[in-house]
Amino acid sequence: MTVQPGGPIPESDAQRRVRRSPLLYTAPIVLLCLLTAVLGWEIVRANMTEEARTDWPWRLQLLDMEPLGSLLAVAAAAVLARAQYARTVRPYLGWKSDWTTGRLRGSAVEWRAGVYNGGQYTAVIERYDCRVVLAGDDSASTPWTDVAGAAATLTGAGLVAGEDFQIPTFGHFPLVGTGTYETAVMGAFSRRFVDEVDAFYVRLRVVDTVGDSHERTMNCLKGARSPGYLPPPS
Repeated sequence: MTVQPGGPIPESDAQRRVRRSPLLYTAPIVLLCLLTAVLGWEIVRANMTEEARTDWPWRLQLLDMEPLGSLLAVAAAAVLARAQYARTVRPYLGWKSDWTTGRLRGSAVEWRAGVYNGGQYTAVIERYDCRVVLAGDDSASTPWTDVAGAAATLTGAGLVAGEDFQIPTFGHFPLVGTGTYETAVMGAFSRRFVDEVDAFYVRLRVVDTVGDSHERTMNCLKGARSPGYLPPPS
């Protein structure tokens, strides 16, 4: 069981980028900066007298201006192309939930929440954390944990797995960007669960096809107690 410090929950559940690929993002930027520095050096040398360029360090010529200009153009184009491509393949994590039946024991009415990728390209789940806030608990003091840790907290509070909740475990699971909003279920929760648990947060981190990581924190019980989403009668 993995337990991490809690801390305040972000006020917004909007998706955010938490990491860029060092190879595909940092390397082109570093190359562009180096070439720009070389260009600055060569410009300074070009504006010095012939006599001054015979002394060290001004006699050091790194690159001719013509190939240097070509390399700079290629590096700048690579940085811009990478930025544009990253926006194109960026996943768009969404979630939807509703009262339904089918996953809990006895076909009881359940609040089911699922996540989907609204982008056009596949993203792979690289991290999946849970946070349980029982009724009366301080959300800032509850820790992030894995599914096993969340299940242990819930069963310790008297809730029954399979009857009051069902939480799947995700490995490196691909969220296919089909644009059809087909969901991967994050959890199914009974009426009792909704009454006794203030919030059930899922922090989902995925990596896209260019190696950037995106994260979204979602409260799976959001809306479960709203008048428009009250459960149907048994």
